[in-house]
Amino acid sequence: MCNLITEGTSHGCGHYVITKRVDKVDCGNPRCKHSNRHDPNCRDCFGTCSQYLGPDRSETVTQRVKDFCDSCHQYYFIRKPQILAEQRAKAAQR
Repeated sequence: MCNLITEGTSHGCGHYVITKRVDKVDCGNPRCKHSNRHDPNCRDCFGTCSQYLGPDRSETVTQRVKDFCDSCHQYYFIRKPQILAEQRAKAAQR
């Protein structure tokens, strides 16, 4: 399984978000679709070959911010209050 060397931002929620892919570490496995040794004409790639990259080989934090990442912001500040309001409305109807 191939890996990436990345640079990114560390967010207040604890997530690391990639801003730049610096390099790829090739695993050399012909059954990894990301490897340079993988056959470009592989007939059953989805069924026989690794489809995903492994964990980042290294993560260099280039910036630290107090804000939550986009996914956490969406959940904690937009969707979760909507869910809680819906739950409160249902409870009040009982």
